[in-house]
Amino acid sequence: MDELAEQFEQHREHLNRVAYRMLGSTSEAEDAVQEAWLRLSRTDADAVANLGGWLTTVVARVCLDLLRSRRARREQAPDPWLPEPVVSIDEGPEEEALLADSVGVALLVVLETLTPAERLAFVLHDMFAVPFSEIGEILERTPDAVRQLASRARRRVRSGAPVPETNVARQRELVDAFLAASRAGDFDALVALLDPDVVFRVRGGRARPATVRGPAEVARTVLTRGARFAHLGRPALVNGMPGVVVGPFEHPISVVAFTVARGRIASVDVIASPATGR
Repeated sequence: MDELAEQFEQHREHLNRVAYRMLGSTSEAEDAVQEAWLRLSRTDADAVANLGGWLTTVVARVCLDLLRSRRARREQAPDPWLPEPVVSIDEGPEEEALLADSVGVALLVVLETLTPAERLAFVLHDMFAVPFSEIGEILERTPDAVRQLASRARRRVRSGAPVPETNVARQRELVDAFLAASRAGDFDALVALLDPDVVFRVRGGRARPATVRGPAEVARTVLTRGARFAHLGRPALVNGMPGVVVGPFEHPISVVAFTVARGRIASVDVIASPATGR
């Protein structure tokens, strides 16, 4: 068993990455990976030819079941804290390595709008290069049907989650300027920082989800809706990218994630904690 556990640990990081992208929740991702371990421990591991592939399939099946269950629950009440951001103190260049393996909150927000089958097809194929034939076995669909699922998901992702720039220093510069303009109530300065196709989204908490588009409307929303929280904001890394935590780091009021693309801020995603309505 010790040898089997050691083999499993070699795959744990990869499995957590798959599960987090599937579920958008660190706690649920950890549960899915733990379930994979339990299933492995009850299996004849010697009969498994490709342990990594087998574990990825098991985690994908567990996540698919969780997504379907979550979708059914949403008919009764919305999820209070999804996607669940991963927040760390922004301590400088040593933290920038997180960006290379990060998944932005904007992408997770868009993934939340996909069906469970679309999300699984997109995550496994586009992010982890799993063949359509293997995904089809999980979904009990043909490879062509899975290809269509991934294509639909890809179109949604491209329209809602721009590819972020990799220049972390430029990202931090724009986020700091955004925070300063918000504190100063400077409408023109905010507009100048925003991409022409910028989108501002609010999720989580007890408030209804909201989406605003366009530089002027986004700047107006930030200054009216978030002005009294701006002074509480402080820099942090949100899913490996420069962002802002509003309130105490241990118990934030909300987390603000940014996507910088084409030299400006292309999306602002506010994830309110379950304890707040903002």
